[in-house]
Amino acid sequence: MTTRRPLTRRRYLLTVGAASAVGLAGCAEDEDPEDIADDDAEVDDADDTDEPDDTADDTDDDPDVEEELEIVHWWTAGGEEDALDALLEGYQEEHPEFGIENNPAPGGAGAAIDAEIQTRVIDEDPPSTFQIWPGEALRPYLDADALEPVGDLYDDEDAYVEGVVDAAAPDGDLVSVPINIHRLNQVFYNVEVVEDAGLDVEGAESPEDLLDLFEAADEAGYVGLAQQTQEPWGVLQQWEVTFTGQHGVDEFQRFLDGEAAELESEIEESLSLVEETSEYFNEDAGSVAWDEANARVITGDAAFHHNGDWAAGQYQAAAEDEDFEYGEGWDYFPMPGTEGVYTLVMDSFVMPANNPTPDATEAFLAYCSTVDAQERFNPPKGSIPPRTDVPTDEFPPFLQDQMADFEDSDEQVTSISHGSGLNPAQASEVEEAFAVFTDNWDPEETTQELIDIF
Repeated sequence: MTTRRPLTRRRYLLTVGAASAVGLAGCAEDEDPEDIADDDAEVDDADDTDEPDDTADDTDDDPDVEEELEIVHWWTAGGEEDALDALLEGYQEEHPEFGIENNPAPGGAGAAIDAEIQTRVIDEDPPSTFQIWPGEALRPYLDADALEPVGDLYDDEDAYVEGVVDAAAPDGDLVSVPINIHRLNQVFYNVEVVEDAGLDVEGAESPEDLLDLFEAADEAGYVGLAQQTQEPWGVLQQWEVTFTGQHGVDEFQRFLDGEAAELESEIEESLSLVEETSEYFNEDAGSVAWDEANARVITGDAAFHHNGDWAAGQYQAAAEDEDFEYGEGWDYFPMPGTEGVYTLVMDSFVMPANNPTPDATEAFLAYCSTVDAQERFNPPKGSIPPRTDVPTDEFPPFLQDQMADFEDSDEQVTSISHGSGLNPAQASEVEEAFAVFTDNWDPEETTQELIDIF
């Protein structure tokens, strides 16, 4: 796994500033080519210090390889890495004529990938494909006419869950191939720790009740909520689902629609609750990644962890070597107040214009849309397939429960922290506000910052 440096607030602001300032269309002439070359050289030098990637095939000298697919992503942790490995293995079984250049850009939830990709798109040197959320995250690339339509590559467009195809085609033409659906509004816990502390998780009916559980776990000698704050998306997504649990989907949708000024008291109330929960974070929350925080649930040092269901991929990997089975070692429940809600997070792949390997890229995207690809990828990723015809017999019980929850959900809502809820410029400003919030934990100031964004 590539080593990830902690993302300080200063580094975060520089990263999102670079991403939002790029502006994709019409900016290239403002750049000094020598500066770009120097920047690229620095990046290349930094990459050279990383350990070799076991997944990337050394195919440069192989005369049988027609093209080498470069895939940029941020899946470097636990089950995420295993899921990508499974996907690439299936792709190469189908297409041995193409090689793979596996190019991770670590920094969960896309903290670093946007700046890198947008710069490369401007320089007309895009990778073959890259991981991106469908929905509003696609907007800068669509506005710059930097993505090719991919509708003809779908194995069966009609097999997809309703709404997923719409997210993959914000302007009408399909420009991405969704590979999974995650759920964000859940809380995971260590069963033994919860029982030892005498906690009644079934009795939690509101986010305020959840705070009481964190406090009781802390009093019993455990970390109440394992969390990371080195990157702002962790606390941002916690606030999103806390707000939804307190005030409902309709009010959260009003926030997404730009009505923050009319929701001042609701925003501040939810931020205040998140600030209170921060007292029960692990002490090193500011210097660990999400999977390192989540590992504390596995080891029994922490009672709870809030995250998307990719966290379950890490639990499932642990169950192979430890007694940590679903329902016995770990379990979950929806964020109190959000029962019947499915906060959606999806991943997809695209075909950039000026594609360096069009044949390999088309073959990869076509493969990602197949039953075989989604059946391989989703179990280790801890997600459910966007196709409705993927056999589920081999999926673990947790994911079968997630599929049932999705089918039974009354409402689905998108996420700011995972790219679909707001346009990227606004989402970057919101993340910047949360980067400050995790420094000062000032609900009133952050509320005003969020209102000012809209």
